[in-house]
Formats: sequence, C-alpha cells, structure tokens
Amino acid sequence: MRIAFVGKGGSGKTTLSALFARHLARSGAPVLAIDGDINQHLAQALAPGEERPRTPPPLGPDLPAVKALLRGTNPRISTPDSMIKTTPPGRGSRLLRLLGDDELHTRHVSRAGGVPLMVTGEFDESDLGVACYHSKLGAVELYLGHLVDGPGEYVVVDMTAGADAFASGLFTRFDLTFLVAEPTRKGVSVYRQYRDHAREFGIRIAVVGNKVTGEDDLLFLKEQVGDDLLTHLVHSDWVRAAEQGRVPPQATDTPDAPAAPNAPDPLEPHNRHALNVLRETVDAQSRDWDRLHRHAVEFHLRNARAWADARTGEDLAAQVDPDFVPGPAALA
Repeated sequence: MRIAFVGKGGSGKTTLSALFARHLARSGAPVLAIDGDINQHLAQALAPGEERPRTPPPLGPDLPAVKALLRGTNPRISTPDSMIKTTPPGRGSRLLRLLGDDELHTRHVSRAGGVPLMVTGEFDESDLGVACYHSKLGAVELYLGHLVDGPGEYVVVDMTAGADAFASGLFTRFDLTFLVAEPTRKGVSVYRQYRDHAREFGIRIAVVGNKVTGEDDLLFLKEQVGDDLLTHLVHSDWVRAAEQGRVPPQATDTPDAPAAPNAPDPLEPHNRHALNVLRETVDAQSRDWDRLHRHAVEFHLRNARAWADARTGEDLAAQVDPDFVPGPAALA
C-alpha cells in the first residue's frame, strides 16, 4: 500500500512519517520510506540517534537515468527525453517490484534507522531561481507509476507542506493520505483545502491529530474535522528528546541492518496505539489498479496539453497505451 503524509508546515508530518515507517519495519513488513519534502529531514527523523544519518544518492538529479530505465522497450516512447513526470507505463515499460534488485533500488535506497529510505534531494545552487521543486518530485511520480507493490508491502511518503502536492498528479498515486493536523485554526485550514480537492478525484484522506495536550484540543479537532478524524497523538517526551538529539541509537537500528521485528518501541502507549490504528486503517484498504491508472492517464493528458507537447515537440497523448493496466498481471 502507498501512504502519503501531508499537512501544514510544522504540523509534524515528517515525524509521523518516520514513526509510522519505523512501526511497520519493526513488525517485519517490507517498507520503503520516501522523503518527498523540499526540506529533507526524514533521514534524521528515522535515525534520531545518529548525528548524520546516511542518505542515498537522490532521485532528482538522476531523473534522466530514471527515465531511461523505466522507458524499457516501450515503443510508444520515442526517447527518454520525451518522457515527462506523468508518462504512464505501457507494454514494454520497465515495471519495478518494491525493493527489488534493479538499478534504481540498488542505487537510490539506503537504510536510516534500519528503514529503507529513498530521497528526492535538496535544491542545489543550479536550481536556485530557475527550478521548481516539482521537477525533483517528478522522479517520485514516475517511480510510483511504474511500481507494482504487492499485498503487505508499504511505501510511506513524506510530502511537501500544505496543499502544494496538488500542483502535480502525485497526490493521486496513493491508496490513503494521512493529513496531520494540529489543534489550531491554521492546522485544520490545510485539511479543508485537501478535503475539497481530494473529493473531486475520489482520494481517501484521514486526519491524524498531533500535539494534542488535552480534552479541549481533542474537542476542537472533532468539531473542525468531524468523521475524518481517525486518531490522535499526544505530546511525546521520547519524540522531543529525539528531536533534540538526546536519544541514543538502538542496538538494532544500525545503518546497514533492518529494524528488528518486534523490537521494543520506546513510544508512549497512547501513541503506539495511534500507530496501530493507522496500520489497521491502511490494511483495510484495497488496491484499485484501474483507478490508479485512470488518474495517471488523466493527469498525463492534462500536462501534455498544457505544456509538454510544446516543450517536446511531440503529441504525448500517443504515449498512452490504451490496452495496458498496471498490476501484478502486467509483470508477466
């Protein structure tokens, strides 16, 4: 399953992304965490006891190589240069299994806190003033478009802050989106934006209250969010210590080793329960490959008409394979 964490800047979505990814890894589940935020802090959140956790080579600068790999032998794509972030897979495209031994996973995944991690990358000097961060997120969009993940496998993506994810079709690539909201008017304002945009495309969102300090905070969230409020987390002394660098690395959380299944969780009981609720909610979802592909094609055609046909000099609608639907059967 593919899960996005979104929310207002400072709401704690990176922290929640890391906690949930570690929670899944501790259970022994195959999980990949992806840092898709312009502020690349997920590695530190996954490995709070490490001063400088190791990160893999970022996807963004390698976008040409990613395109060349994913194009495969698809005859509808003339060259890798004609691929854009929304180009959907078709017959001949290179489809990926989660954490497979292909070139993309081998080069662009390393472990942070025992959790496999992929990163988009930060702005560099050549980007300043001339590039949009969505150019880097395009690599994640292509990756998810060509990924055939199976039951019991998880991709956890820490997204950009606010409603910025709606600037591309990436928001349609997930089975469930968790919106992290503080019990403040600013905290729930992003929820309203997400709710309204998501409804238009049938995207399932669930709100996770964060930094809840008492009944008044919880009542506020319930009044503002209603039935979309799934669960909430309370103040965590362990998280605060981790953010201040006062948590030593656990013995099993070495950079090159997976998080040990069923290892002790240092979180408070209420917050552990909240993570269990998130897992149960995710596991109750079912993958709809047809819907994922329909959204991919729709946003590809939008981008083709809006700018990509003119930029590439091609009719990119021709890249859509009308007889192809991704999924396990396509791997054959």
